[in-house]
Amino acid sequence: MQQVLNCSPHFFETLVLDVLVSMGYGGSHNDAAQSVGRTGDGGIDGIIKEDKLGLDAIYLQAKRWKNTVGRPEIQSFAGALDGVRAKKGIFITTSGFTQDALNYVKGIEKKIVLIDGKQLANLMIEYNVGVSPIATYTIKRVDTDYFEEE
Repeated sequence: MQQVLNCSPHFFETLVLDVLVSMGYGGSHNDAAQSVGRTGDGGIDGIIKEDKLGLDAIYLQAKRWKNTVGRPEIQSFAGALDGVRAKKGIFITTSGFTQDALNYVKGIEKKIVLIDGKQLANLMIEYNVGVSPIATYTIKRVDTDYFEEE
């Protein structure tokens, strides 16, 4: 996470899109992901297709923060989703979320997934974003069930 915190906010937004594309959202990065984060972005940092056909879009908010994200930031993001008539969003931060923020997303109609820094780091490792595998081992054993005749 320290490497991520050392990078620019724009790089962080790209990293978040890379993780989601690696998870299988939308297809290729060029076709599936769009970074829109900038001054006056209306609270939306990125858009990613939910599937390869682009049947639905998921809107993203990416916060490269050290402070905990509270309910006001999540409510603001929910309002930004209203502005684009979206029902789904992902809020990703390098820090964590307050209990009030976690409770808020449980009680609203929109589906907002909250991903904290620890979850983000785990997803980066699982989907090889920002890390490179150096060795892979496959150990095999004889499958005795395969050789049983009835």
